[in-house]
Amino acid sequence: MKKADATKLNILEKAFELIYIKGYQATSIDDIIATTNVTKGAFYYHFKNKDEMGLSIINELLKPTLTGGFIGLLQNGEDPLNAIYDLIYGLLIENEFLKVEYGCPASNLTHEMSPLSEDFNNALNELTEQWIKTMIESIELGKHNGVIRADVDAMQVTMFVMSGYWGIRNFGKLSKSKEAYVFFLKELRIYLENLR
Repeated sequence: MKKADATKLNILEKAFELIYIKGYQATSIDDIIATTNVTKGAFYYHFKNKDEMGLSIINELLKPTLTGGFIGLLQNGEDPLNAIYDLIYGLLIENEFLKVEYGCPASNLTHEMSPLSEDFNNALNELTEQWIKTMIESIELGKHNGVIRADVDAMQVTMFVMSGYWGIRNFGKLSKSKEAYVFFLKELRIYLENLR
């Protein structure tokens, strides 16, 4: 990796961590510069402004993570229902970056920035649509293979699971405890098993 590319990636990763903890609007360019130990000139060499950097976080960090980690699990699962459960369980319980007290980074950015910026709304919507599309395809494949009942509405299941995930992240954020996750996961398991 070239030095300039490494510097840009460092800025994005450190900025993302700050934004995840503090929120997008509460994180200043000066905060990012102090954390990354780059000069203002280096920051502005890579990004015209903070919003361009924020969109780069979505497009260059969140989307590849979604594609590589989350979507891969759904596409490679022999049993889509187990794959969906394992994905949500992994995000809530096993993922070391996602902290209960800070919630879901994509959800946080959606709540904070979608009403204020069409560009952020479009980028975050594209991210979410990718997840929705993959989960629907996984469920449809499960129906085709006889693992899931033929009468199951794939879009309905997908929206229910994703809404539950985003919602339980907020409960966890409020309580600063994974206890709510345990209740949700037990009920999610029951729900998914009823789709067989």
